[in-house]
Amino acid sequence: MKKIILVAFVLVSFCATAQTLKGLKDKVKSSTGSKSGLTNEEVVKGLKEALSVGTNNSASMASKLDGYYKNPKIFIPWPSEARDMKTKLTQMGFSKKIEEFEMSLNRAAEEAALKAAPIFVSAVTNMSVEDGFAILKGADTAATNYLRKSTYTSLKEQFTPVVKEAIEKVKVTSYWQPLANAYNKLPLVKKQNPNLDEYVTEKAINGLMTLIADEEIKIRKDPAARVSDLLKKVFGKP
Repeated sequence: MKKIILVAFVLVSFCATAQTLKGLKDKVKSSTGSKSGLTNEEVVKGLKEALSVGTNNSASMASKLDGYYKNPKIFIPWPSEARDMKTKLTQMGFSKKIEEFEMSLNRAAEEAALKAAPIFVSAVTNMSVEDGFAILKGADTAATNYLRKSTYTSLKEQFTPVVKEAIEKVKVTSYWQPLANAYNKLPLVKKQNPNLDEYVTEKAINGLMTLIADEEIKIRKDPAARVSDLLKKVFGKP
């Protein structure tokens, strides 16, 4: 009788231990974000593919006529550092010239966007990602945020020459110079000469990042935006 009780006790203890281990395993699996047998390597590849798809779509949209100029989310305005200059010139009747200058800034960004995709995709491909699950389980724009944080400096270095060429092509300086000359002739004003290359580069990059973030949200939420088997596997529901 004692042996039977002992055996029963061992079996009960074994079952309880097994159930506990299973619960811990499930908890660990849930906390790491693993689903459908995904590996971290697959998740990283999926995230990079999502960003590459988003980059190509974004560059295509931004490079169209009015891609920046008529999109309030990425429109490039008059440089904030010269705000007083804009106010004074507006009072002097230069509103039309100011509008033309702002349009030229956006045309330069649109021109630069034509060559943006390969530069951005290269940054995506080469960026290092250790914990793909953390990004996958993060905010709807977590991958884009990570891209911005980890590649912005190198992106700016590579993209600046492209923007400079675009600025020259659309003749941004020819729109700026008459405004600067008119303002700088005024008494007691601080002469204005912002670095337009740097300004447009930063605004152009930020605009593309905004569009890429929108594309990431689409891929996360809309199955139709998952244009490959890998995207379907990584971003699909478990």
